[in-house]
Amino acid sequence: MKKNFLIVIFILISVTVLWIANTYNQLVKLNENIKTQWGQIENVYQRRADLIPNLVNTVKGSAQFEKNTLNQIIEARAKATSVSVNTNDLNQNQINQFQRGQDHLNNSLSRLLLIMENYPNLKSTQNFYELQNQLEGTENRINVERNRFNDKVSSFNTYRNQFPKIIIANFFYQFKEKGYFRSQIGSKKSPIIDFSN
Repeated sequence: MKKNFLIVIFILISVTVLWIANTYNQLVKLNENIKTQWGQIENVYQRRADLIPNLVNTVKGSAQFEKNTLNQIIEARAKATSVSVNTNDLNQNQINQFQRGQDHLNNSLSRLLLIMENYPNLKSTQNFYELQNQLEGTENRINVERNRFNDKVSSFNTYRNQFPKIIIANFFYQFKEKGYFRSQIGSKKSPIIDFSN
């Protein structure tokens, strides 16, 4: 009787340990998927940052252009590339901080592209046209990678927040709930360009 009781206890402990190990390993896998996807996001944002100096130089060489706009773009690029995110702590605050820098850069680029409509000589140059197309393609890539990131975060957060998995997740710092990319307030509004000044 006592032997059977010990065997049952041993089996229960073994099953519990195996379940905990399996849950931990699944959390590791989902967390690594998020880190990998974050790397993809950084990659496409870096591609955009690398295109900007070429775009600015093309604009400078092709038109007597509003220096203020070019300076704003260069400044926004510097701020956007200076934001550092710890991939082991992708919380909502860090995601929002990263996104604010990128949104500022995006607004400056949007303003440049809208203003370019009034410079037909620049618009017609092949270099500008190609750079503009690459920039638009990069913006599409950014959107795709952000959506994929949010999907990975959703999978992770859903898995980690299920009971009793949340108990195991809360024992480990790296398994804290992750943050999402969200639309910024006012992001659906087009930038306003005013040439009256």
